[in-house]
Order: sequence, then C-alpha cells, then structure tokens
Amino acid sequence: MVKVTASEVNKLRKTTGAGMMDCKNALVEAEGDFDKAIEILRKKGQKVAAKRADRESSEGAAIAKVNDSNTEGVIVSLNCETDFVAKNESFVELANQLADLALNFDSKDSFLSADFNGLSVQEKLLEQTGVIGEKIEIGGFEKLSAPFVGSYIHAGNKIATLVGLSKVVGNAPIVAKDVAMQAAAMNPVALNEEQVDQETIDKEIEIAKDQLRQEGKPEAMLDKIAQGKLKRFFKYNTLVNQDFIKDSKVSVAQYVKSADADLEVTGFARVALG
Repeated sequence: MVKVTASEVNKLRKTTGAGMMDCKNALVEAEGDFDKAIEILRKKGQKVAAKRADRESSEGAAIAKVNDSNTEGVIVSLNCETDFVAKNESFVELANQLADLALNFDSKDSFLSADFNGLSVQEKLLEQTGVIGEKIEIGGFEKLSAPFVGSYIHAGNKIATLVGLSKVVGNAPIVAKDVAMQAAAMNPVALNEEQVDQETIDKEIEIAKDQLRQEGKPEAMLDKIAQGKLKRFFKYNTLVNQDFIKDSKVSVAQYVKSADADLEVTGFARVALG
C-alpha cells in the first residue's frame, strides 16, 4: 500500500473540501497521484448524486453580487437538502465564490460550464455532493443590467434581490437597496402592470368574476367590476405600484421619484429558497 504524507492529504483537503479520511483513502487508491485522487472524489460525488437525484434541494444560500461599476448584478442560489448544511461557513463561502464567478456569464448553462479552479462549476458541484453527502445544485440564476444596479440579501441567505435604476444619482445605493428590500419582502409578480403576463391577468379576471357570481352580482356588471379588482391586484402585486414598506403613504414609484424626479425602476430580480 502506498504511503501518503499528511501534507499531501492536507493539500487535497484544501483543494476539494473533502474530509481528511476521504482524502487519505483517495490518495491511497490513486497510489499518490494527486489528479487521480481528485477524480476518485469526483466519481464518489457522481455516485452520491445518482442516489439522491430525487431528493428535494430546497435549502441553501441565495447570493446577490453586483459588479464594481454597479451596472450588472447576478443572483445565484446554491441549493442543498438541509438547513444544517446551508448554514455551514464553507458552504456559504462556496456560494459567494460561485456568485462572484457568475457575474461573468449571462446564462445558467454557460456558468455551469465555466472553469472553477480547474473544474467546471458542474464538476465542482458533483465533487461537493460527494464531500457533503447531500444533493448540491445551482437553483436560481438571475442576471440584471441597468445604469445602476443595487442588491439585497435577506438574513440567513434565504432571499436575494436585485433592482435596476434608470440613472445614477447621489443616493442611488440607498434607493436601490430600499427597493430591493421591498422586492424581497413583498414578492411582486412583475415590475408594473405592463409586465404582468396575459395568463396571470386572465386568471385574476376569472377569479374575480367567480367571486362576484357567488355574491349574486348581475352578469352584465361582472366585466366592469372585475376590471376594478384587477387594478387593485396590480397595486398590491407590481413592484412600482406597491405601498412603500418604509412609508405606506407613498408608492414605490413615488419614493424613487422623491430622490430624483426623473428616476425610475427599470427592473428587478428575486430568488427565494424553500
């Protein structure tokens, strides 16, 4: 049997994050070949992943990152099976490293194929599946570009949001963060009424009509009353029309314009775990 040194085991441990005994056993099996030992650990991850493919990975860490010029942001959620793993410092650190890398890519597929310290992101996830013993995968991937992009991560990394503003103003970081907090707390379905998809609109109108019929309203009045209910739906469920959570006397759009008369929210992204 090939003898491996403590320094070799430690090097493999630092590279992969695997436990000491897993690293030692992999090096022994690989007869001291470092790259082969990494491959052995990765294959272990593939076996674990295959066994746990049908498991739910609803826990994890949702991380939002913005580039240095505040013109692009990304949200990545690194998903796992249990809250115990989600709160692990190494797991959260990996999620942050992956989100930093994701800033350079425009799609989830291209990101998963990207190089991460000599492995693709997808290969790294398989490796960590073997290390941790749980299903590990990228859940959400959202990208946002705007003249100014701000972010917010809710306590515990359960919700992450991005908000785009139409121009750079003096207090843009505060405004963007406030609106990003709004999006995290209130979970709007769209930015404004124009961006609500027709399927959702049709569904809301039908729900409203069914309620009105049960209340005994005449059929001839249903369309008009349902349109009124639809307007209320837009108010409560579209970001710029919602009451601002820090001051319910104004809408989000009005709050944004209080910072600059020409300032608007151009878009938002939200990823939530669970």
